[in-house]
Amino acid sequence: MNFTLEQLRGFVAVADELHFGRAAARLKMTQPPLSRQIQKLERAVGAQLLERDNRRVALTAAGQVFLAEARRLLALAEAALEQARRVSAGSSGVVRIGFTAASTYGILGRLLNELARELPDVSVDLAEMVTREQVAGLANEEIDLGLARPPFDRETFGSRLLHRESLLVAAPAGHPLLALDRDVIAADLAGEPVVMHSPTRARYFYDLVAGAVPIAHQNTVHTVSQVLTMLWLVAAGRGIAFVPASAARLPIEGVGFVRLATPVPEPVELHLLWARESPNPALWRVLQVLEGVDVDD
Repeated sequence: MNFTLEQLRGFVAVADELHFGRAAARLKMTQPPLSRQIQKLERAVGAQLLERDNRRVALTAAGQVFLAEARRLLALAEAALEQARRVSAGSSGVVRIGFTAASTYGILGRLLNELARELPDVSVDLAEMVTREQVAGLANEEIDLGLARPPFDRETFGSRLLHRESLLVAAPAGHPLLALDRDVIAADLAGEPVVMHSPTRARYFYDLVAGAVPIAHQNTVHTVSQVLTMLWLVAAGRGIAFVPASAARLPIEGVGFVRLATPVPEPVELHLLWARESPNPALWRVLQVLEGVDVDD
């Protein structure tokens, strides 16, 4: 069974008009080639679809059944064309986003809401990844966009600073640090047990904290990669931890926060990150939409 979309369109036009001349005019063609299209279609289907003589054109029983299917096939073909155009233009498709756990504290949700409002036909797949995993995922085309921490290879990746925030000290409730009426300085932390960031899986925060506070190796009681895990350990009284200010939004009982004095008032950076050579058209539309989003509102 081989027939073309043009033959289906010709058949539907004749079925609608029940007149070859009017159908041909509607299709902006002459009657003889339209008649040939219908004949070829009937041979392909293996059934007579139209009864015609000099006075009238009518659908056969087979033609009535085939008409419904012909309309459905034409609608599917048109939908496929439209979908292809939308995907090519980036207004439809899938964008896979990798994100650090800390970026979910208010920021990720706001970005997703904006995308749902502006690009409702773009599906978003989420994957929680530390920055190192995001960089590998972007390079391997496993994700399209990251919410990650610097530094990055500027030749391979495009980036845009999304958010800056201060560094806080998280301490168990009742800890003397929480009673200070000023920012915590390095001298205040001497001898404190510390839940520290992993130097491999959370290298950005590890370097940031190590550059601000000299932490003796013997004072590190745990090394973890996720901020939420750090806060649970702090709540259990295992030590203090250094976390981004957005972590204070987490309602974890038994944890208080105080700001850490650092050379840069808001040293914690979060960036949008993408591969400059990404072949995904939807990514570029997503970046256009997110260009105007201010997560600090």
